[in-house]
Amino acid sequence: MATADDVRRLALSLPGATEKLAWGMPTFRVGIGGKIFASLGDDDQVIGVKCPKEDRDELIAAEPEKFFIRAGHDDNYAWLRVRLAELEDEEELYAILLDSWRQAAPRRLQDQHPDVARPPAG
Repeated sequence: MATADDVRRLALSLPGATEKLAWGMPTFRVGIGGKIFASLGDDDQVIGVKCPKEDRDELIAAEPEKFFIRAGHDDNYAWLRVRLAELEDEEELYAILLDSWRQAAPRRLQDQHPDVARPPAG
């Protein structure tokens, strides 16, 4: 099972990633403006990640035990919640974080790190 420590380690392994406390929760950011690409829930059991709104319904329908949105909070945002206990392994966690990072990271930073698609050893 993925843990908050795994989230932190993998998120901070991505180029330009930093951690900042916001709303009482750790958030992981990238770029000059510090765009959030992931956040840990206050119970360390759930993460929030960027996800295009048009993809959310399909993900939730396919795996509702894993993916969800907080009704009334995430409705109007390109954001998705992920239950860490439902992830298959660390590679799946990394893939989710990487996808979210790519949505937030400046293109120039992504172009400087074409090898970022490989998970770090850990």
